[in-house]
Amino acid sequence: MILEMKVPSPGESISEVEIASWLVEDGDYVEKDQAIAEVDSDKATLELPAEESGIITLKAEEGDAVEVGAVVCLIDMSAAKKEGAKKEVVAKKEVVEETAKAAVKMEPEATYATGTASPAAKKILAEKNIDTGSVKGTGKDGRITKEDAIKAVPAMGESLNDDNRKTERKKLSMLRRKVAERLVSVKNETAMLTTFNEVDMKPIFDLRKKYKESFKEKHEVGLGFMSFFTLAVVRALKLFPDVNSMIDGDFKISYDFTDISIAVSGPKGLMVPVIRNAQTLSFKGVESEVKRLAIRARDGQITVDEMTGGTFTITNGGVFGSMLSTPILNPPQSAILGMHNIVERPVAINGKVEIRPIMYVALSYDHRIIDGKESVGFLVAVKEALENPVELLMEGNEKKALEL
Repeated sequence: MILEMKVPSPGESISEVEIASWLVEDGDYVEKDQAIAEVDSDKATLELPAEESGIITLKAEEGDAVEVGAVVCLIDMSAAKKEGAKKEVVAKKEVVEETAKAAVKMEPEATYATGTASPAAKKILAEKNIDTGSVKGTGKDGRITKEDAIKAVPAMGESLNDDNRKTERKKLSMLRRKVAERLVSVKNETAMLTTFNEVDMKPIFDLRKKYKESFKEKHEVGLGFMSFFTLAVVRALKLFPDVNSMIDGDFKISYDFTDISIAVSGPKGLMVPVIRNAQTLSFKGVESEVKRLAIRARDGQITVDEMTGGTFTITNGGVFGSMLSTPILNPPQSAILGMHNIVERPVAINGKVEIRPIMYVALSYDHRIIDGKESVGFLVAVKEALENPVELLMEGNEKKALEL
């Protein structure tokens, strides 16, 4: 029996995906639930698992854009798995690795340790009479992709002997192309401004030093800066609700809840999962959710639904060493808060100069819906809460707030 595998819908409003890479070859035996391909949508990169076990026949090439519901491969479920196939694959891999190592020793400038080539890449290389051993694969486990094969054909005027002047042409993923499109639209379609302030982080440093170990021991999660910033944002959004609103044509949409998007770094680039109903969460709740989402993003398990529907975004460029920046809006949201690195600076405290850990913060906002008074007031409210967390975020009882 032949099973037609169709592209599943990654989420609402997504009608097309792109085959980023095949993880199997045409004619391979695949097991049910085995990852056979990575597909890009305009929101995320997802793995495509085999629906049944059998011999696979690929019906789309890497780089192809295919509609949701289209057939991308066939699986012959009646085909039996070859005995010793797993051993053959392992043995073949060892031979390839040993051969590649030897080749690299003999001709380090001309031969690469590569994996197998995709069907599309094989066809292109065969047409150009190029040996796969001379092509460096950039796919998973050194796999030669269609793009690698295309780039292996020298362009007119390119020097074949100049190893110090190499160029690379690689198609952007659908996700990256969509991000680029959205960022350009933000600059063109919004009246984006940024306001800045600085925060004395000493009160938070003191709280973390005092309760960090006991908090982690009881809740199995660290007491980081994100919980303080998230709860400070929740409080400020209650005071200045226009910052928690969006424009939809001639209408303003306001929310009585706060779904906070947090920018995290994943294997496919920046991802922005959402902390739902942050207004209901405690310090423990925020830190647990941040940890859960960060792990899922790191492991490539984050879903489209988990990255959709935020009402406000927090981004932390400080983890990469950024001193100051103007964060760009995350459409259709109207505001985003940027955190930065914490640096000891001399500041005036009660008429005396003291060294304090200072963080610069930035709020970018859409001036079409948020006025200067609201934007500045919002950022000042965040600053006040962070500099007086016990009173404004913990109701005067730090142990109770931290559930210790």
